[in-house]
Amino acid sequence: MADLSDPKIDEAYQDVRSDKSETNWLLLDYESDRSDKLTVTQTGTGGLAELRDALGDSKASYAYVRVTFSNDKESQREKFILVVWIGSGCKVMRKAKISVHTADVKKVLRVYSIEVAAREKDDLKEDPIVVKLRKAGGASYDGV
Repeated sequence: MADLSDPKIDEAYQDVRSDKSETNWLLLDYESDRSDKLTVTQTGTGGLAELRDALGDSKASYAYVRVTFSNDKESQREKFILVVWIGSGCKVMRKAKISVHTADVKKVLRVYSIEVAAREKDDLKEDPIVVKLRKAGGASYDGV
């Protein structure tokens, strides 16, 4: 079971969800290679591009991101995504625990439209994610 007891996790989650905050992502990493305790290691205002730069190839991490996109010229939508990152150099035992720990993370980072399993930084390019968010969002009048 993952340890998500750090109150800073909920604070960062609420900050990303807040309309009054510019913070649009948070990153949770394990305290150490042998620990199951997750901590907030970074937050940011630069969206998916900035988050991609923060991910480590040797780590397994979780991220929560607010994605803003336009449906048409007049409207903007905000949706949230949960990212489960497993870097190419992540250790085998850590990978083995990810599915169980992801269930624990989902109890804390509760509200999101889609989950993105990312193994490469290209998995977090904005355009394909926006397409998935539009499909998950229901009514789409532009054929996407």
